[in-house]
Amino acid sequence: MAKKFREAAGRGESLGLSEDEVKFYDALANNESAVRELPDETLKRIAHELTENLRKNISVDWSQRESFRAKLRIMVKRILRKYGYPPDFQEDAIQTMLQQAEALSAEWA
Repeated sequence: MAKKFREAAGRGESLGLSEDEVKFYDALANNESAVRELPDETLKRIAHELTENLRKNISVDWSQRESFRAKLRIMVKRILRKYGYPPDFQEDAIQTMLQQAEALSAEWA
């Protein structure tokens, strides 16, 4: 188990991403067409920008307010479109990003 943890930590360093950014990067890379169409550097930039923007906008009770969730959905959608993320799985990616942000919000708040 410790070996897997070290490998995961080393993976973030080798990608040049923080631990939180790696989680978003992995979620983005789950879409095969995104991996085919977008270079690795673009996926890294998306993960970095998503992490940065979500971290700035997360509040303690954000998951309770639907209007705030809608604002975050729009922000994530704009970032994905900005970098040309394939639309075929964009809705799934948005849901995944919001779930990741919700899971990480306790650490960020």
